[in-house]
Amino acid sequence: MTHTERGFPCATSCPWAAGYIGYATQQGVPAAGLLVPLSGVIAIAGGLSIALGYKAKVGAWLIVLFLVPVTLKMHNFWAVTDPMMHGMQIAMFMKNVSMVGSALLIAYFGSGPVSLDARRGGQPAGASAMRG
Repeated sequence: MTHTERGFPCATSCPWAAGYIGYATQQGVPAAGLLVPLSGVIAIAGGLSIALGYKAKVGAWLIVLFLVPVTLKMHNFWAVTDPMMHGMQIAMFMKNVSMVGSALLIAYFGSGPVSLDARRGGQPAGASAMRG
């Protein structure tokens, strides 16, 4: 019985699943067996950091570190000849560019007043409003 048959949710949707590694290999990612799981860990760590507001600036830089190479390598719409896939890759590329912009805003302003950083004194409650 496989992980999928047992209902293990991460068997096909986690970044270290064989499908993601295979797709990255097909896209020309070197050492995909190492880099895909590593990028997944970086993305999860950055996302949790931002969501919890714990060291959100560091988490935002982790998201940027993840998104820039992934966007350029995996969503290179300029190299796609199929019109449908070209459109899909443009949409995915632009989505990632918007997320990079959001992460850069968080990297600059930090987390808000209801974050774990603000509660533990890592960032004053009005620090994000004082910049500007």
